[in-house]
Amino acid sequence: MKLIKRWLLSIMDHSLSLQERLYRLISSIGVLALISAFMVSFLLGEDKESVITLGIAALLVGGLCALSVYTRRIQLGAAVTGFFILNIILPLIYFLGGGMYGGAPIWFVLGFTYVCLMVEGRLKWYMIALGATEVLAVYYYSYRFPHMISPHTINAAYVDSAVALILVSSLICLLLTFQNKVYRSENELAQQQKKEIEELNQAQNRFFSSMSHEIRTPINTIIGLDEMILRDAISPEVAEDAKNIQGASKMLLALINDILDMSKMQSGKMDIVPVAYEVTTMLSEIVNMVWMRAEKKGLSFHMDVDSSLPSQLFGDEVRIKQVLVNVLNNAIKYTNSGSVTLSIHCEKLSTNRVLVTYSIADTGMGIKKENIPYLFDAFKRVDQEKNRLIEGTGLGLSIVKQIVDLMGGEITVNSIYTRGSTFIIKLAQDVVDARQIGALSLESMHVMSKQEHYRQSFEAPGARILIVDDNEANLMVAAKLLRETKIQIDTVTSGEECLQKTLGTHYNGIFMDHLMPEMDGIECLHAIREQVGGLNRETPVVALTANAGSDNQALYRNEGFDGYILKPVSGTLLEASVLKLLPKDLIISRSGAAEEAMAREILEEHRAKVPILITTDSVCDLPDAVLSRLDIPVLPYRVVTNRGVFLDGVETESDGILVYMKDPSNKVHSEPPDVASYEDFFAANLVNAENIIHITIAKKASEGYRNALEAAETFDNVTVVDSGHLSSGMGLMVLYARKLSSEKKTVEEIVSSLEEMRDKVRTSFIVDDTEFLARAGRLPNRIHTVCRILMLHPIIILKRSKLTVGGIRIGRRVKFRKEYISKALEALGTIDDSTLFITYTGLSQQDLQEIRAEVIKKAAFKEIIFQKASPSISANCGPGTFGLIFARKR
Repeated sequence: MKLIKRWLLSIMDHSLSLQERLYRLISSIGVLALISAFMVSFLLGEDKESVITLGIAALLVGGLCALSVYTRRIQLGAAVTGFFILNIILPLIYFLGGGMYGGAPIWFVLGFTYVCLMVEGRLKWYMIALGATEVLAVYYYSYRFPHMISPHTINAAYVDSAVALILVSSLICLLLTFQNKVYRSENELAQQQKKEIEELNQAQNRFFSSMSHEIRTPINTIIGLDEMILRDAISPEVAEDAKNIQGASKMLLALINDILDMSKMQSGKMDIVPVAYEVTTMLSEIVNMVWMRAEKKGLSFHMDVDSSLPSQLFGDEVRIKQVLVNVLNNAIKYTNSGSVTLSIHCEKLSTNRVLVTYSIADTGMGIKKENIPYLFDAFKRVDQEKNRLIEGTGLGLSIVKQIVDLMGGEITVNSIYTRGSTFIIKLAQDVVDARQIGALSLESMHVMSKQEHYRQSFEAPGARILIVDDNEANLMVAAKLLRETKIQIDTVTSGEECLQKTLGTHYNGIFMDHLMPEMDGIECLHAIREQVGGLNRETPVVALTANAGSDNQALYRNEGFDGYILKPVSGTLLEASVLKLLPKDLIISRSGAAEEAMAREILEEHRAKVPILITTDSVCDLPDAVLSRLDIPVLPYRVVTNRGVFLDGVETESDGILVYMKDPSNKVHSEPPDVASYEDFFAANLVNAENIIHITIAKKASEGYRNALEAAETFDNVTVVDSGHLSSGMGLMVLYARKLSSEKKTVEEIVSSLEEMRDKVRTSFIVDDTEFLARAGRLPNRIHTVCRILMLHPIIILKRSKLTVGGIRIGRRVKFRKEYISKALEALGTIDDSTLFITYTGLSQQDLQEIRAEVIKKAAFKEIIFQKASPSISANCGPGTFGLIFARKR
């Protein structure tokens, strides 16, 4: 009994591999089956040969299993055991146990089941094919030569087949029961480990965020006071020292940002935020940052810029600059003599899109061929012995690679050891201003950066602002940076003092630190908004904080702040933020740049109505930058929780919803805007448009279509179109409609084309865990239970505007993801390869990279866009879900 108990415990022992545990389980069932057959044959008084064969088989199979477990050669043991059972033992039992008139044919079922469950890869199919061939041969041989079969009496035949049927059915049932228990246990362990990893990641992120905050605070003082020194009339020597302090501070800040960025990437929270930017300004800033480092090492720094490069592009300027500075600093760091060269080439992809190729070449030590695959690994330094004295965190190139991937670009390396390296970065970007920058020289870039003289952007002596920060050095820096604007500035060091000030003095703007003792900035903001008799309940409040990260920006926006500035802050940025808050009548003097900005505002206010405006709902899952650039207004869905109702993507984020739903008692569901909300939305947007075409989620997936249609009846110039899809499939319909409107198509032509396009778009998702579908009421609990036990993963598709199951995948995550991608991208010749959306929820950066790699193996899309699903979509499908969304060729 002790031996049996130990064996059963080993099957549930998580310290053993899943394969070994299943082998122990299934092989035990096989041995038990042979022992049972031996006992039945003995009791029925069958031929001695049959009884002895079964006894020897049980001993041999048991011995093989024990030897395989002892030597840990599980796969080999499974293959040998399967072959022995299916191709030797069972054919012998067939001939010795009555052939067709015994229990052997039924035992063959158990043999095939054993091979199917235990043997992996192609070998499994070879063995099944061999077994099937042998079964056919045995049947044929017994038919042609019946005298070779040991005969059974009729009574023995009935008893033997009945007992075999009961035993085989019972053993298979026992096998499946134990196997499901093992899988459930393994799944529970995986969920527990996932939870522990998430908690560890959260603790790590809190640490990095706290570290960033604590270091940014003194750096803010250093950079701010250094800027004040540079503003004054100082000697060249002092100016050079101040510049060096500024450069060293920015370098320290870059190191902090690298660590924070790596933390974000590991947790999948790194965001790309495209904006329109001036190419020459960006290049000038890059030159200014790297020129001095190269000069100090005695290196020549060269720059070759394609004169056809557009003057304004649309991309994430901050991240592009971070990538180029990281690679340039790396080149300077590993080059002891010679030069570093930055070359920029521009290739036109379409009328409004270009491919910019940045090439950074150096004459440094180069990279060994065998080390290139590890070049972009975090914390890993190649050629350690030769580079041991070189400073750095080992994060730079890893971050560069991941940022380039997030931007949909490509980075490659060419290197000859001891002779130098060339890094090539390719990024596709939209054109904002097609005017060419013309010929640029390195000297002009450097002179541009050196000849900058401070001049305040405005003067507003009649305005008053309040700055709240528990660090007096930060208050001093902010006040000094704004000194030349002549604005009246009050400073306080706590939330309590702030409330005393706001009770008796009206301010045009308040800048508030977040982390303060006793009362933090968020609590203080709420107190200001609710202050009885307060004079600043409507005053704009901007968060002035050292808490970096897009998640913090979302927090401040959701809590009601009117803006967000990250420390350390420059005088230019601080002035621009104040200027944005002030009433125009308080500004008595502006710089030329400010006047240009005002002129642009006036032109914007008086622009003509667009003929057709495309609008949609927040569940379209398109990047915010794309919606903003294409001027597509969005009406948010509602996310309903135990704690209240929140606007989708405005007052709540997907990651927050997933964290909230980890507690099964927390209920979440999404609702479309009601008819009144659609009416208000259409009325507000008709101010800027002659006609509106509003594209909704599939009409059978939500009430949104019906609500929008009812609201549109109030207007003569609003048309509602059923996209027939959801998420980014709906987004593709929106983009297609926007393209047609830009081509000056009529409303009727656009609607007709959209109806044709609806059948071309392919929207599908593979669900990792059906629990969230069940909790959202989209799947019966009994079906969810079956899916969890059998490790079933449904593929959700849109068919005739209705959500339906398009298939089922079984097994582990890596396996079912590969099968889903392969199935979704079959019939490559019919796929429009221009754009693929990979829309996801709750996936890590590593998950996304693995999915991207698998997609690239199957199809070559020109653009792959990773899009985090909206909170409304995430609440229904849960973490781990992702979909491949694209169009078929028209």
